[in-house]
Amino acid sequence: MRRLFIRLWEILQKPEFLAFIYFTIMTVVMTYPLVLRMGNFVIGQIGDNVYFVWLVHWYQKAIFELGISPFFNPYLNYPQGWNLASTDIAPAMVALAMPGSLLFGQTWGYNFAMLLSFILTGWAMYLWVKHLTGDDIAALVAGTIFSFIPYRMLHFIGGHLSLAGTMWFPFYFWGLYDLLKQEKFTWKPLLMAVISAFLIGLTSAYYLYMTILLSVVFITGWVVFGGWRCWKSPVLWKNLLLFGLFSSVLVGAAMYPYLRMDANDQLASRSIEYVSGFSASPTDFMFPAYSQILWGEFIREELNISGTVEGTLYISVVSFILAVIGWIKRRQLAYKDLMNITVLVAIVAFILALGIEPHWMGKKLISIPQILQPIFGRSEMPQIYLPSYYLYMYLPFFSKMRAILRFGLFTIFFTSLMAGSGAYIIRKKLIPSHARWVGFLLLFLVFLDLYPGPFTQFARVDGRPVDYWLATQPNTGAVAQFPFLQDSDQDQVYNTLVHGKPYIGGFFNANYPEQFLRISPVMNGFPSRISVELLKQLGVAYVIVDSSQYTDYALVDSTILSLGLQRLNIIGQQYVYGFP
Repeated sequence: MRRLFIRLWEILQKPEFLAFIYFTIMTVVMTYPLVLRMGNFVIGQIGDNVYFVWLVHWYQKAIFELGISPFFNPYLNYPQGWNLASTDIAPAMVALAMPGSLLFGQTWGYNFAMLLSFILTGWAMYLWVKHLTGDDIAALVAGTIFSFIPYRMLHFIGGHLSLAGTMWFPFYFWGLYDLLKQEKFTWKPLLMAVISAFLIGLTSAYYLYMTILLSVVFITGWVVFGGWRCWKSPVLWKNLLLFGLFSSVLVGAAMYPYLRMDANDQLASRSIEYVSGFSASPTDFMFPAYSQILWGEFIREELNISGTVEGTLYISVVSFILAVIGWIKRRQLAYKDLMNITVLVAIVAFILALGIEPHWMGKKLISIPQILQPIFGRSEMPQIYLPSYYLYMYLPFFSKMRAILRFGLFTIFFTSLMAGSGAYIIRKKLIPSHARWVGFLLLFLVFLDLYPGPFTQFARVDGRPVDYWLATQPNTGAVAQFPFLQDSDQDQVYNTLVHGKPYIGGFFNANYPEQFLRISPVMNGFPSRISVELLKQLGVAYVIVDSSQYTDYALVDSTILSLGLQRLNIIGQQYVYGFP
């Protein structure tokens, strides 16, 4: 027992454990006061967050109660059922939420997974930079930047659990770099890269696809910046062969639900005009988030930049300055080739994030700025296509993506890595006492640059009174919500947790199921005789109508009754009808 306590005390004193505690405390501070409202509230407004809250519960129910695959839900898009691979399934992030969900409920589990993503993201970057530099403070600087960048913070507010799963990237590129550099074969870097790629695939199909493309750039950079000298190394080819083999199997397994949907023509390609609207502007990387506590209001009010969740790609001025220092002084580093590779991948990711056509300040460039018109001799912008356009046209699966500006995350990621190197270079030239205070100053400046302030907007996650009433009614059939446009709302999907009945809608986003597309033209005409007959065919027992969405609801009500439905209840603005 005494040895056990001694060993435990040694672990508690390790810098890696203390760093984990640091990121835990920082996460509580950066997201405060969420830690006090974990069980019933989410940050921000109701939106995509309640879909992921529902998803946590659905995985729990499918695995532990029904014993079926959680990737297909027979109770949504009823009676056809719904393949969840049409949107985010994020099993890795749900797995992090599951223990908390089982103990304290699905909302608590969802919030816990969100908070854990901050802790693990910062800690993973810390471990990689510590491995490269041996400098704990520099590693903390890099981890703090990457963990609390506005991109992550805004997706946290938006409730995007899958996109919060950025903790695998440091491990993946760490493993990939080490296996390329390896002179004597060991399994560690290979397994680190392969398992991390698998976890990225289990987190976000977006992230995996982008990681694959940028891995090609990463390996190309390694070859260009000196790796070509190792082309005769049997260890290198063994590593690449095993990496390709193992990662293909595991990544293929992670992507199987999506690949199967695509094989059945159920994954929709986005129009090029639609994708172009999600192109990044260079200014997206320059301006701090409008939520920043000190100058966010100035950004929002004086510069008239309200910002969007997807368009928030601020690199951090502290990170950029430190990254420039790290790049200029890279010859002082034992891994200067990695710095060259990092810059290459960051630039390529930046270019790809710019999307289909040039944008500026969040808008497509239509006219040439007046100051440049004499140079070009014209006022209108010529048609210019950026590299992502050609990938959209010719690269498989690229057209399936909506927000290609998410490539910008990798620019931020690699800039954070270089920033840690810059902090290390600054500190190593100082005497220990000065280096310590400079490190603390850098951490404070990063905190000042990224801190959003205490959150004041929370939304209670709960069903409507009508859903609690429905829960008391017999399970005689499915539920339909009108106007029919509401049937694909995220909050309506969450409401199924409360009433526990099949539902003819679902959170379909862009990939609408065949049944939903088929019935939508008829259901959009409700109330009509043909729509009522279709409701019967679909096995609908409860028809909920939101009276606030109609200008003359008395007329709508009388029409519904004339079509053979009977009014079962009125709860607030929700009228409930059923068949005799």
